[in-house]
Amino acid sequence: MTETPLRIIFMGTPDFAAISLAALLQGPDQVVAVVTQPDRPKGRGKKLSPPPVKVLAQDKSIPVLQPAKIRTEAFRDELLAFHPDLVVVTAYGRILPPALLALAPLGCINVHGSLLPRHRGAAPIQWAIMNGDTEVGVTLIQMDEGMDTGDILLTKAIPADPEETAGSLFVKLAELGSSALLEAIIRLKAGALLPTPQDHSLATAAPMLKKEDGNIDWNLSAEKLHCLIRGLDPWPAASCRIDGQRFRLFSPEVIHKDSPAAPGTLVRAERDGLLIATGHNMLLVREIQPEGKKRMPASAFLCGHSLQTGTVLAP
Repeated sequence: MTETPLRIIFMGTPDFAAISLAALLQGPDQVVAVVTQPDRPKGRGKKLSPPPVKVLAQDKSIPVLQPAKIRTEAFRDELLAFHPDLVVVTAYGRILPPALLALAPLGCINVHGSLLPRHRGAAPIQWAIMNGDTEVGVTLIQMDEGMDTGDILLTKAIPADPEETAGSLFVKLAELGSSALLEAIIRLKAGALLPTPQDHSLATAAPMLKKEDGNIDWNLSAEKLHCLIRGLDPWPAASCRIDGQRFRLFSPEVIHKDSPAAPGTLVRAERDGLLIATGHNMLLVREIQPEGKKRMPASAFLCGHSLQTGTVLAP
């Protein structure tokens, strides 16, 4: 057991990671350096924008490294110069090579946004919702060379809200992950953090999402589409075409009643939303985003536009 503050290198990029970094900065240990992805073009003007982790680190006067390549001796030596005891990784966005995994005496701990071995990969939160998981959570692992395959150090689970979106669950799991990280470090320093191998036979994949993943297949059941739309909210968003115009769909509700209309047919368009036939039961969509416009209640769109019953919502 040690009470000496650890020297920690933190590696992460998006808001999800910034919440873990903020928690570390409130703790007794010292974040000696932050590694994050390079600035990326953002918005219509394609102006370079720093990752949220970089913004926080610079605000706290912590050295920031943004290497284009991480598999070089020069980068490894640059990190070694900080004399780290531990490396903490949260949504960094790259698989670490063996040289970096062995960089610190206590190795690398990763905060992952799923209950491993379920949902290994870049988009675990979205896939948990899309798959209709009834329980969600975070897992801390001792990193190895695989994609989220390391031994489990700590797991925190919560019930899944049936109306949860990927956006709202990101916030919940980021907070849960940050508190789990602080607990894990306390237990690590006390010698009470015991690794448990994952059951690889139970592993599922959570690959990075693409815009095409939002294309709706109305032959699916309303229950599956309910999960799909929530899991893709806010990005890339589930979408379809109405009279040739692309619409993104949000705020779904399953209506437990079948329609004689073919899947994808607009059964009703009223103030409560768009009622659509599916492969089983019907789906009520309360919010939409017409192409080139802001997200809005369906009722707001219908105030100035007419959608006819029987219109087919195309993929």
